[in-house]
Amino acid sequence: MTIKIWDRSAVDHTLETLVHDFSSRANAHKSDVAVTLSGPNTFTLSLNTL
Repeated sequence: MTIKIWDRSAVDHTLETLVHDFSSRANAHKSDVAVTLSGPNTFTLSLNTL
């Protein structure tokens, strides 16, 4: 999942919420979700499958 966050003051809260939702939908632990800065104001969330 890739998301662009325009409001810099909301980055932490938004990412925390997205990680929680993403892990719930994937039936995985929050620690299994990787967040990568993939561009200006753009973050990619992925599931670690190691």
